[in-house]
Amino acid sequence: MNSIDRNHIWHPYASATRPLEQFEVISAQGVYLELANGAKIIDGMSSWWSVIHGYNHPRLNAAMHAQIEKFSHVMFGGLTHAPAIKLTETLLRIVPQNLQHVFYSDSGSVAVEVAMKMALQYQVAAKKPQKRHFATIRGGYHGDTWNAMSVCDPVTGMHSLFSNSLTCQFFVSRPQSTFHGAWQESDLNEVRELFKSKHKSIAAFIIEPIVQGAGGMYFYHPQFLRGIADLCKKYNILLIADEIATGFGRSGTLFACEHAAVQPDIMCIGKALTGGYMSFAATLCSSKIAHTISENPPYVFMHGPTFMANPLACALACESINLLLETSWQANVLRIERELQHLLQALETHAAVAQVRVLGAIGVVEMHEAVDMSRIQPLFVAHGVWLRPFGKLIYTMPPYCISSEELQTVILGMIRSIEEYCV
Repeated sequence: MNSIDRNHIWHPYASATRPLEQFEVISAQGVYLELANGAKIIDGMSSWWSVIHGYNHPRLNAAMHAQIEKFSHVMFGGLTHAPAIKLTETLLRIVPQNLQHVFYSDSGSVAVEVAMKMALQYQVAAKKPQKRHFATIRGGYHGDTWNAMSVCDPVTGMHSLFSNSLTCQFFVSRPQSTFHGAWQESDLNEVRELFKSKHKSIAAFIIEPIVQGAGGMYFYHPQFLRGIADLCKKYNILLIADEIATGFGRSGTLFACEHAAVQPDIMCIGKALTGGYMSFAATLCSSKIAHTISENPPYVFMHGPTFMANPLACALACESINLLLETSWQANVLRIERELQHLLQALETHAAVAQVRVLGAIGVVEMHEAVDMSRIQPLFVAHGVWLRPFGKLIYTMPPYCISSEELQTVILGMIRSIEEYCV
């Protein structure tokens, strides 16, 4: 490991004084990462859900070069530009129809912050300032910034250290009905009771549609989301859909909300928005929310990131969406789903494995015990694959362009690494 990296760079969820081994990437192409030691490994993580088209894609490269030749950034306060206009037009064609206003930011976590501020300012403008709390389900993850942490799981999540300082929100049990299982109406009982007793103080219900990501890689039944949406309407509570991880096809539909035919009041997108090239995100909302905020004091939405609607990111995002829509993305995702289901069967009877589950281009192996990253990560690399487990979960969400042979390499690498790890 490079001494500067080891001694001075603080990596995510890592110790500064006892760093894990870091593998230096010197180039990337398609689904492959080339390491400084000469090894080429397949990225089974899409760089945390984002690189859906693979690395170094010629169309995305060209879109960036073309925009760089014009200008890479300009402030969005008082100015506008063609890339933002074009991207907005593109998004409005594919998102739920009720979402008519787009607010751009620079990361998924900030998009969640924007959504929460938007919900609160809407309630104040609607003369309901007492509605200042949020509700959600346990096992969720919405980002690492301050208010986003407050709606992550308060016990099993990554932010329990800060629980005494965060705003207290309302949590209900996540549904027991799984995506591929039978629907249990009782899953909604706790939500009904919460809304019945606390709806006057709840501004919005925030949820990851269908797929809980970093909070547990759990896939729940679409009817639960449908029920939440109906209850939100009944009790005048806004519904925020956090599609940052699931947006742009990962679960098998373009947006995971589509599994339940739900149109949220506010939706957050990010990660795959730029094909993994740049950090960029957006928060979309209905006209009712935008107009209510804009027609009441202070008559503006109180947020404005410096790099809001960065032209380079907008141009790139527009090309990434067009590339996705012009390819057989859904067929590829369904192919990946079938192959993951078939290949991961080998682990279902492994003594160290608690459960194997698959949805869209997401394959999850849940172990009985949390894995030791310092031991298992080098095993994956030695078998030619890049996977980044957390806790008890070893999972893959490969780029959509991965071939069947490459996906087989990823899964065989996962299986062999687990076998060697458990010896």
